Amino acid sequence: MLSIDVLSELGRYRWTVPLMAFLAERGGGARFAEAAHRLGMARESLSRTLEAAAGAGWIIRNPGHGHPLRPEYLLSAEGARIGEACRAIAAAQARIGLAPDALSRWSLPILRLIADGNGRFNAISRGIGNANPRAMTASLRGLVGLELVDRRLVDGFPPASDYALTGRGLVLAEALPAAA
Repeated sequence: MLSIDVLSELGRYRWTVPLMAFLAERGGGARFAEAAHRLGMARESLSRTLEAAAGAGWIIRNPGHGHPLRPEYLLSAEGARIGEACRAIAAAQARIGLAPDALSRWSLPILRLIADGNGRFNAISRGIGNANPRAMTASLRGLVGLELVDRRLVDGFPPASDYALTGRGLVLAEALPAAA
């Protein structure tokens, strides 16, 4: 259902998944102040996240809603589909005790690729395509630190790393819908 590109876009801002999950949970729409309060987000973070989601075509501003200083945002048809996937991801994060904003931009695509059997750095990097090696390394270290991924050194010359999902990582990876 969600491609690596969509998973990358979801991770672009840390609050996109929780926001999309919240809007899907509410039946597709909510006011700005309500979303900021419920998610515990700063106004600037919410504005940037809404702008990015609107740019992706997932959220639209409700054109027939009240006062311009109290806007309401709705999920588009595509946003509703992605919002349901985000609800599953957010539920899995809550189940393993992971904060809503704990994942980095490349976390979800990396988890998907490792779950699909790509455990080597180069295979993961090729699967994502547009992430630089430094960002990939930082994301993998972050996932190891969150105990979602386990890193094992493989003997040989040159030495290599093999990445695998932990039990917690598997719970989160199973929440990611398979790519269409």
